[in-house]
Amino acid sequence: MMSLLEQLSKITVVVADTGDLEAIRTFKPRDATTNPSLILAAAQIPAYQNLIDQSLHSARQRVGSFASINEVVGEALDDVCVIFGKEILKIISGRVSTEVDARLSFDKSATINKARKIINLYNQLGIKKDRILIKIASTWEGIKAAEVLEKEGIHCNLTLLFGFSQAIACAEAGVTLISPFVGRILDWHKAKTGKESYPGAEDPGVISVTKIFNYYKSHNYQTEVMGASFRNIDEIIELAGCDLLTISPKFLEQLDNTNEVLKRKLDSKQSNITEEKIHLDEVTFNKMLKDDLMADEKLKEGIVNFSKAIEKLEEQLKERLCKIESESSVPLSA
Repeated sequence: MMSLLEQLSKITVVVADTGDLEAIRTFKPRDATTNPSLILAAAQIPAYQNLIDQSLHSARQRVGSFASINEVVGEALDDVCVIFGKEILKIISGRVSTEVDARLSFDKSATINKARKIINLYNQLGIKKDRILIKIASTWEGIKAAEVLEKEGIHCNLTLLFGFSQAIACAEAGVTLISPFVGRILDWHKAKTGKESYPGAEDPGVISVTKIFNYYKSHNYQTEVMGASFRNIDEIIELAGCDLLTISPKFLEQLDNTNEVLKRKLDSKQSNITEEKIHLDEVTFNKMLKDDLMADEKLKEGIVNFSKAIEKLEEQLKERLCKIESESSVPLSA
């Protein structure tokens, strides 16, 4: 009998939710996605130190030998993500998601400019934009930025998505992909109810993604749904048939080592119309989001946590840059 992972891969695009290159080589997903927390974790692995040094060198060359440490590190943040993305693309056949700085989540113009810059950095490395998904937080400003970028042929992955209003706005904006966070939805409900666990089919995160999937398919939206942030393999099993699922190495291994029959739970050809088609303007979006306490809280929390991860990565880059340049007594660009 095939493993759960093998069966799942036949009906859903499996995406590796990691920046660890070895894990990606092991499980051979079609796509891969990263975020600041994953890049931070990967950056601390000694085997990847050369990628960090590469990023710092490239950033120093662009800003010049007289630029401050802070200026170099600010520039290097994009390089780190792009260089890891380049290495990931050597392994996979599909796309890699690269995230815009979460601290720009409420700034439409800055998000657009950062996304264009990331795509340009990939282009300089010979990587075409059709292999890149720009990850943007699902704020109103982020969704509107993605709408502009999609019209330029820059494909977007709207992340930190917890509520139905976010999903509707993303579909209306014509974004390529959304990443609803299954596990974080579950975390919120467990904390509020005191329940220690939910059966897979009753998991609030599973229910949310199923509702979004059926809404998209029944109204013929082209935006793909990629379930993310899982807490157990039951959530993954209940979403078998979703367009994509991004899964951490721990659960990829568990799925690969489990041999039982996997049933398709989501099917675009048999989706049920669960909601009338809704149009959202900014006022309605914000009202719906505010009324959904879970989505509102988790979105804000996610932006804060991703921002903290970026700040930690900045500190790590500063330490590394200072060490390299103090040892050589000259800036990296010299």
